[in-house]
Amino acid sequence: MNDRTPASRRRGTRRGTRRRRYAAVALATACLTAAAACAPGSSSGSGDGAAKNAGPVSTDPAKAGKVTLTVWDQNTDPGSDASTKALNKAFMKKYPNVTIKRVSRSFADLKTTLKLALSSANPPDVVQANQGYPDMGTFVKAQLLQPVDRYAKTYHWDTAYPAQLLDLNKFSGDGKTWKTGNLYGVSQTGEIVGVYYNKAKLKSLGLKPPQTLADFQTALAKAKASGLLPLSYGNADKSPGIHLLGVVQALTAGKSEVRKLVFSEGAKWTGSGTVKAATVLRDWAKKGYLTQGFNGQSKDQAAAAFAEGKSLFLVDGTWQAAGLATKMGADKLGFTALAPKAGDTPVTQGGEGLAWAVTSKSKHPDVAAAYMNFLVDENGMKLSADYGNLPALPPASYSPRSGTVHADVLAAWKSVSEKDGLLPYLDYTTPTFYDTLTAAVQELMAGQISPEKFGQTLQTDHDSFLKSR
Repeated sequence: MNDRTPASRRRGTRRGTRRRRYAAVALATACLTAAAACAPGSSSGSGDGAAKNAGPVSTDPAKAGKVTLTVWDQNTDPGSDASTKALNKAFMKKYPNVTIKRVSRSFADLKTTLKLALSSANPPDVVQANQGYPDMGTFVKAQLLQPVDRYAKTYHWDTAYPAQLLDLNKFSGDGKTWKTGNLYGVSQTGEIVGVYYNKAKLKSLGLKPPQTLADFQTALAKAKASGLLPLSYGNADKSPGIHLLGVVQALTAGKSEVRKLVFSEGAKWTGSGTVKAATVLRDWAKKGYLTQGFNGQSKDQAAAAFAEGKSLFLVDGTWQAAGLATKMGADKLGFTALAPKAGDTPVTQGGEGLAWAVTSKSKHPDVAAAYMNFLVDENGMKLSADYGNLPALPPASYSPRSGTVHADVLAAWKSVSEKDGLLPYLDYTTPTFYDTLTAAVQELMAGQISPEKFGQTLQTDHDSFLKSR
């Protein structure tokens, strides 16, 4: 959920045929150790797939004549912004007949403006669509995106990506069933949400990098007692609240319950795990562990304060690594994912960045697909990594220098994704869950509603969705 924001990233998750458990979004071993053999590539073949525009696929944009390709993305963080600019420049150099008109929005802005843009008389050709019911499912239902199955066959995305990653970008044609049916996009980056820490300040407090929620809370208390802001946090953008809650809930409720909640498999948002997570967040706010006036502070302000050494920790996604490393120095910054208890596998939310998708009204779908392949083939993944991003399919040559935050990020990604510790973003649950959840987190942490009321608010939204299906 890059920026998800969310995020992410990014950064902004995912039923009938749904799996009874959420398989971890793990990179196939072959893709981690021999990415060149499984990276997406170019082909001159054609595919039938499930796409509306059946027929041969042209894989050479140079034959398309003069084309302007309008692309909407949410790559506003430094690393993703820089890599997107570099890839766009390289694509236009290779195909001088193509002009890329880039429109870049923050994750929050993209959520509020993208549907309007897609519904307009002149929609973009390529967009980044957040997975799950609120965005991708809604766009598919409104027939604003076209399936890319034939392109997946042509460019071998269907074999390059592990099935778990592809499934996150699938929907039934009516937008009602997620993780099955047609493929509507591919993602360039992988991502998880974890804890960034200032190595020097942590050492000055006599602390080691936290491994569990208990470790983390001990460090928060010690930082507060020393006069240092424990945790930079700004939730004016709303998505940071999803990330902070998700990190804690993964540890208090456990991975099985979180998956059942998001995938509507019988768990209740009023359960003890969610209420406990909400209680933890409310207590952190009461104890002054968080940035003062956090609901009026942006995520960028929080990240900047952390980078300036004004706090010990920042809870955010891996999409922040490049920007923070540039400001602080990659060897002075650490990153970790927390485990329920010492010795356990870390568990946290994440998966892959927003999917690159072709809009249904694009006049140049083959050029759009070729552009997407340019972003996600082995060279695209490598260039993304060169700018400090975490590629969804790390090339075999990708080996960050030991002792840097980039090495920490890759190690955490492997640990979480390969050992079944990866959980879906909470806002994927229903078409309206993003708005319900983000508003409820703000109210909870401002002391306006109780943890129990918080859980009931989420459950009401969830129940309404199930009744409408």
